[in-house]
Amino acid sequence: MSARIVISEFMDAPAVERLSARFDVDYRPRLVDEPASLAAALREAQGWIVRNRTPVRGELLAAAPKLRVVGRLGVGLDNIDVVACESRGIQVIPASGANAESVAEYVLAAALVLLRGAYFSTRAVEAGTWPRQTLSQGREAAGKTLGIVGFGSIGRLTARKAAAIGMKVVGYDPHIGRDDPAWANARTDARDLDALIAECDVVSLHLPLDDSTRGLLGRERLSRMKRDAILVNTARGGIVDEAALATMLREGRLGGAALDVFDHEPLAAGSPLTGAPRLLLTPHIAGVTVESNERVSALIAERVAEALG
Repeated sequence: MSARIVISEFMDAPAVERLSARFDVDYRPRLVDEPASLAAALREAQGWIVRNRTPVRGELLAAAPKLRVVGRLGVGLDNIDVVACESRGIQVIPASGANAESVAEYVLAAALVLLRGAYFSTRAVEAGTWPRQTLSQGREAAGKTLGIVGFGSIGRLTARKAAAIGMKVVGYDPHIGRDDPAWANARTDARDLDALIAECDVVSLHLPLDDSTRGLLGRERLSRMKRDAILVNTARGGIVDEAALATMLREGRLGGAALDVFDHEPLAAGSPLTGAPRLLLTPHIAGVTVESNERVSALIAERVAEALG
């Protein structure tokens, strides 16, 4: 009898088809929203494929006594109890590197939009108000300094792309020594975090969410950023104090921000971020494009199939 795989969130169709040719696949992309049905589906599962919304922990993990492998359609593992999986001998496989291109492009696009400040004028131009003088104060990315906080594969690719358009790049990563060749390979100078925060025109976050990074950019550290600096967060929402960020934007103490991730997702009604100026909000899709979804799904399908034999 072939191994059973439960896929509880969206996965690219060709990858699902390849798995279905070899395994007993239960693919229901909305199963994440039906905990009782998901628990029932997991009783006989040897493989489980998820994105970021499925909690691979607690009662759901306990409901899968035969589980051997978890495939993560993405790179963040904060929705997975990795320690519990390790204690049970369950292999956890993230799609490392497969969505780096999409995230790096998102970061640079957001930085360019917020630095220039000219791409929200469609309705005004249509109405004939012609806000040319107001929108003539935008800034170029060339010559600006980008700070990469977290220098893994996505951070390094973002650094290389930023350098290619003329930005100076500095980076911080507590796990990478200053003599590591990764810095030079990505044309990046290493900094400590507070020095980076104070120096940069754009700060982009690429860290996992854990006890050491939760609240890393709180009110005090945000206040050290330049008054016209841009913050881009495609990592995890809990890293940034959202209320402090909203206050700084409203008070004109920050040039702008782009957030793809939030402390609670979906963003709750009444969030302090609602209505804040110079703020771009997207629903956790920086790493999700047609191309990246194909790469991520193909990689996880291949790795999960290998794990199950």
